[in-house]
Amino acid sequence: MKMKPIAYLLFATLAISISGLTGVAFAAEGETTQSSGGDYKLLSAAIAFGVAAFGAGIGLGQVGAAGLAVISENPGLQSKVFIFVGMVESIAIYGIVMMFIILGQ
Repeated sequence: MKMKPIAYLLFATLAISISGLTGVAFAAEGETTQSSGGDYKLLSAAIAFGVAAFGAGIGLGQVGAAGLAVISENPGLQSKVFIFVGMVESIAIYGIVMMFIILGQ
């Protein structure tokens, strides 16, 4: 069974992401300080924006293809198609807003 190039890309991204979560252990002298969770905050912000952008990209591909088909048949519906495209793009904007909310805490 052959893997598609997108599957290789997703697998490589997952492997790199998981390898970044592993910590390096050093011997500590004296007091040890605990992490403030800054690393997890950055990771959660990246996941929030990444998933929103990925979903918006897939949705925009579907809506854009259907919108072009509608415009080619009836050019008068162009403004309605732009409204639907804007609605799909708002998902990515919500992801950016959530990213800033997570980073601002």
